[in-house]
Amino acid sequence: MMSRNESGRKLVVAISSSALFNLKASDAVYREEGVEAYSAYQIAREAEVLDTGDAFELVRKLLNINDLVEGGGAVEVILLSRNTADTGLRVFNSIQHHNLPIIRAAFTGGSPPYRYMTPFGCHLFLSTNADDVREALQNGSAAASILPSKRNHPRGSDTLKFAFDGDAVLFSDEAERIYQEKGLAAFAQNESAAANTPLAGGPFKPFLAALHELQSEFPKDQSPIRTALVTARSAPSHERVIKTLRDWNIRLDESLFLGGMKKSEFLRAYDADVFFDDQAEHCAHASEFVATGHVLHGVTNQLEKSDLDPNAK
Repeated sequence: MMSRNESGRKLVVAISSSALFNLKASDAVYREEGVEAYSAYQIAREAEVLDTGDAFELVRKLLNINDLVEGGGAVEVILLSRNTADTGLRVFNSIQHHNLPIIRAAFTGGSPPYRYMTPFGCHLFLSTNADDVREALQNGSAAASILPSKRNHPRGSDTLKFAFDGDAVLFSDEAERIYQEKGLAAFAQNESAAANTPLAGGPFKPFLAALHELQSEFPKDQSPIRTALVTARSAPSHERVIKTLRDWNIRLDESLFLGGMKKSEFLRAYDADVFFDDQAEHCAHASEFVATGHVLHGVTNQLEKSDLDPNAK
């Protein structure tokens, strides 16, 4: 068991109740019959244990890291829920049934939950509510909308494997904007010219930095966490990415520059626990094999919203 450095900071992840547990039946009652019927439904079933949701295994493995650290305290998971305390009791009962050491929660009674990320010191918010994710991102926090995954069995390894897209996730969308506006050739030319200029950080830079800090407290060959960049970039645009991470003093365990190839097979080969990407199409393919978080940020999501809503700005 490892002793932590006194300077080691806690990694804090916030999770919505619908990402942690399967609340599809409850949500159907809410949508079809309204708030009062939903409340009565949950209270009447508060002794019934909820089935696990798409982020449950990720949360379990995060919390298990504390078992590797003397005194624990390396990772904390916070429940941020739009439920009231009344309707949320079923969620907490299910948490206790599954022996998850989650002790802190905010039940907002329908109000936006992202407001409590900063007071709790959260590095990441995972939810199934796209509007909550957008609000968190717009307010400077890392957040992702968890998509249903077709993989219905836990990974065999205890190592927790994170995979990240680059542009608009770890990095800003500055390069992606050039690609969307001017095409691949202009993008490649710009990235070659700017190879020695670090990219600005994206919404997940602070979360990656917190993961890196936690990894650094373990011997490299004993870390319970691995990280990978899985990007559509290829040479020569890879150089700017490598030098950006070097400038940030952040190490990634693996970096995959795929040159536009589909990411899903590579994520399966890496055996990722979760993958974060800003593009809906990439997320849909990835969710065939891995829990996937759609990062509703950057120019691609602005374009997709404009396609859906001609009045969107």
